[in-house]
Amino acid sequence: METLSLLLDGFGSALTPVNLLLCLAGVVLGTVVGVLPGLGTAMAIALLVPVTFQLDPTGAFIMFAGVYFGGQFGGATTAILLNTPGQSSSMATAFEGFPMARNRRAPQALATAVLGSFLASIVAVTLVVFFSPLMVDLAVGFGPPEYFALTVLAFLATSAVVAGDVLRGLSGLGLGLALAMVGIDEQSGAVRFTLGSPRLLDGISIIVVTVGLLAIGEVLYVASRARRNPATETVASGRPWLSKRDLGRSWRPWLRGTALGVPFGVIPAGGAEIPTFLSYGAERTLSRRRGDDEFGRGAIEGVAGPEAANNATTATSLVPLLGLGLPTSATAAIMLGAFQQYGMRPGPLLFTQESDLVWALLASLFIGSVMLLLLNLPFAPVWAKLLRIPRNYLYAGIVVFATLGVYTARSSLFDVLLLYVVGALGFMLRRYGFPVAPVLIGVILGPLAETSLRRAMAMSQGDVGVLFASPFAVGIYAILLVAVVVSSVLRVRRARAA
Repeated sequence: METLSLLLDGFGSALTPVNLLLCLAGVVLGTVVGVLPGLGTAMAIALLVPVTFQLDPTGAFIMFAGVYFGGQFGGATTAILLNTPGQSSSMATAFEGFPMARNRRAPQALATAVLGSFLASIVAVTLVVFFSPLMVDLAVGFGPPEYFALTVLAFLATSAVVAGDVLRGLSGLGLGLALAMVGIDEQSGAVRFTLGSPRLLDGISIIVVTVGLLAIGEVLYVASRARRNPATETVASGRPWLSKRDLGRSWRPWLRGTALGVPFGVIPAGGAEIPTFLSYGAERTLSRRRGDDEFGRGAIEGVAGPEAANNATTATSLVPLLGLGLPTSATAAIMLGAFQQYGMRPGPLLFTQESDLVWALLASLFIGSVMLLLLNLPFAPVWAKLLRIPRNYLYAGIVVFATLGVYTARSSLFDVLLLYVVGALGFMLRRYGFPVAPVLIGVILGPLAETSLRRAMAMSQGDVGVLFASPFAVGIYAILLVAVVVSSVLRVRRARAA
């Protein structure tokens, strides 16, 4: 009852006209930033910190939280319509969202993404409100061996389950890991795979790889097949509402995605990429078992699950930030810096020393989620009208949009050059039937896997047994073993049936 009373007091603070206006400004700005690849919510909040320093801290953090949530909602829009994720956490959404858009179902794809995001946000924030102490205990239990186990699970799940072809999936994963190793090794200072170029010492930006593989690669592939596959009109149905069949196919992935995303948000350095790819892989496996596999051609489950996982992770990522002072993402790190600028110290005492601010912030997450639902759902048909643009103009616009996004991130012409090189690589992958997802997961999680393994080995003085010493790690490997066995059995059955 005490928690409920504190939450109601938080709503009292968050529902003041000024704080409502700041929350609305935050979600709108976050949505706009989420749509634009290369900007990101971290950059937006970093720019807002000095501007909002004169505001009341409660209002400022309500605005920051609105930007954080809005960015996740907005990132799915361009992933679905243009195959260009605004956020790295929306990459998995593009795999089925973009084919749905090409099949004249863009409003339905956007609607299931928005509704899934809303449901996951509400459920995750509710869990944060009532179970944050338990979540803090979970976060404390994770160390380098557990992180390494998580990355291995993500690697094999993406390569074997999502890719379909295990050999090609593992080849794509190896390519992604090679790209992730370019630059200076953080621990030893060794220079790796830079080809003698000093501009590669900082490595290849994730934004460059994401936009190059998904956007530029797709444009080149479509252009190469333009004569064999002449352009057809891709006008989408103007109805943003989901049919009974769509809802029936979406609600279970929403719940499964939420269940996957909640624990990953709590884990420091977990990020939203692992649960979104795991959700996509789980939905694809379940679809095959039902015998109605539409994946690769626009399966609505492939949008519903990853988007729910993404937003559930975003909501619960506030637990380690507020309860332990540990950021789980670049955006959370900027918010941690903002707390420090206001003279506050996130940690176990924050809930008692700054109770009014914390509970107003949590209450604003409910309000912001409702605002984002009301802002995004009615505009789904409007966004979908982008697909009315003739294909040659649309894809030319995607190239310009992607180029500006990459240049904006670091103001580097060399990054633009790398963008087109990676785009050519994406074209070759599509041309010869190699999956893109394992490459992306290798680039994103490769550094975390390497760092975690080396730290675990350093802790144990080279004893490999440390990787299997904790219950969390053993449980993750057990899940991995079950997934591999089930996947192998299903493949054997399909081979016999064929």
